[in-house]
Amino acid sequence: MSDFVNKDSIVRSIWGRSDPILLIFAGSAAEFALNRAVDWLFFTGQIPGDPIGRLFSTVRYAQEIIFVDEATAQRTLDQIYSIHKSVERERGARIPDWAFRDVLYMLIDYTERAHSLLHRALTESERRELYDVFHRVGEGLRIPDLPANYVEWQEDRRRHLERDLEYSEFTRLLFEKYREHLGGWRYEILRLTQAQLAPERVRRLLGLTRPPLLFEAFRVYGLFTRLNLQELVHWLLLPSGYVDEVRSFNRSDTVSPGA
Repeated sequence: MSDFVNKDSIVRSIWGRSDPILLIFAGSAAEFALNRAVDWLFFTGQIPGDPIGRLFSTVRYAQEIIFVDEATAQRTLDQIYSIHKSVERERGARIPDWAFRDVLYMLIDYTERAHSLLHRALTESERRELYDVFHRVGEGLRIPDLPANYVEWQEDRRRHLERDLEYSEFTRLLFEKYREHLGGWRYEILRLTQAQLAPERVRRLLGLTRPPLLFEAFRVYGLFTRLNLQELVHWLLLPSGYVDEVRSFNRSDTVSPGA
């Protein structure tokens, strides 16, 4: 049985290390809060109730897709699809197709942004590979009307950013939950991270600004990862009790992220 993602794939490299994963979900946390379908998060109560724990469970699902064979990946995708359908039945409404595309598009975009911030920009072939992997994830989740390739996705991503984001009461409440679970100074670090990662429209809606030298700070963090000092940084930035779980995101079967 063939692997769902090739062992030497840039996608495995990024999703097999804790540091880009944390950046991916820091950026996604900002954009999630602005999405016009964010009320679905409040219906289930999972992200507002435990935003960090929900992030970690999402990482586990993603790795159960990216680091396994085709058949195992499809079983995980079927499980996620069934969970969504169960939530829809409970609420008596359908999650909009565009909302599923928004989430998929976030994962693609922030995967690329995280790698660029910590290491280097992806090559054109790596961008195509990244999109191909998540396109197959989207197909496995029965998400309709996905763009055929990376270039078409870029155009659709821009349209989604303009059409599907707004600052709402749900946005305010979700950021309050982030602050509650992270604490004051860790919450401010989250906001700074989001300011560096997020597209311009997300930054504008959330009032995020990029302080001088912030980009260089992330370059230094990338150096810390290469020196295997990232656990010290995790200990400083994450609430107690989460460092061991973050360590478990690191996979030994990945190529060098900066190669």
